[in-house]
Amino acid sequence: MMRKAALLGASVLAFTALAGAASAEVSACLITKTDTNPFFVKMKEGATAKAEEMGIQLSTYAGKIDGDVETQIAAVESCIAGGAKGILITPSDSRALAPVVGQARDAGLLVIALDTPFEPADTADATFATDNFLAGELIGKWAAAKMGDTSGAKIALLDLNPSEVSVDYLRDQGFLTGFGVDVKDPKDIGDEDDPRIVGNDVTNGNEEGGRTAMENLLQKDSGVNVVYTINEPAAAGAYEALKAVGLESQAMIVSVDGGCPGVQNVADGVIGATSMQFPLLMASKGVEAIAAFAADGTKPQNSEGLDFFNTGVTLVTDEPVEGVPSITSEEALHQCWG
Repeated sequence: MMRKAALLGASVLAFTALAGAASAEVSACLITKTDTNPFFVKMKEGATAKAEEMGIQLSTYAGKIDGDVETQIAAVESCIAGGAKGILITPSDSRALAPVVGQARDAGLLVIALDTPFEPADTADATFATDNFLAGELIGKWAAAKMGDTSGAKIALLDLNPSEVSVDYLRDQGFLTGFGVDVKDPKDIGDEDDPRIVGNDVTNGNEEGGRTAMENLLQKDSGVNVVYTINEPAAAGAYEALKAVGLESQAMIVSVDGGCPGVQNVADGVIGATSMQFPLLMASKGVEAIAAFAADGTKPQNSEGLDFFNTGVTLVTDEPVEGVPSITSEEALHQCWG
């Protein structure tokens, strides 16, 4: 069983010990993709609690929908103007936000990416995130093992949005790799010519988008029997679309997130397997990094001298398969985002 604490280990201790108690005059910002997705709600909870503990004044911002780059740019500009010491951000577009992040760093702010790495990764000072390729690969391996003979697979891929966001293609291509599809370009969604792939559609990471995307792909091929989803809200929408036409038992759904509602959907048989992330941990460690930076200018580095901190991923399923470590939904309900 993989444990989030073990993955962080000594790599985080190298700088968290420097954080100490921050001055009440230190301010920081958290900028998430939305303020409605449960993942980002939990991230905000973690950042807020840690900021209160460390005496940091935290301002929070969010896009209107996933992909709302303009609102995130305006939020970064507000943080610069407001004299923030650091910014925690989940970029809606890992490339388009690079210029304004560069402005923030030039102004002396520490910028930490949460969940979604920038492109290039060194656009930010550090990244606290899941290994998103591994998260996708785990559910891909599980789905392939569960199916056995994958020659008859008809795969529907429910992605995030039209922007080439790193978290989107990493999970998508990780899933396909795990399932046994030859991925031509790990940074290009939809370039595969494998006949088992029915198609890709976008969901904006929400339930309504998941439902619409699933409806669209069922129109292309009503025989879809494997459904990959970017996150659990999209998975819930996909299930509703399948159920509406009586196909809910035909297709196995796999996803990424590990939120309590998603884990409950594993227990209820809606989702076959999901890769659990730890957003509260990402946020709290990010706040600690800003506190350390405010105290003496220390920038986070892990034990290998790198600026990427893997906050862990654990496969959750009630139908384990050989060779893919996992925990049950019952176990996961005690861990989900807490």
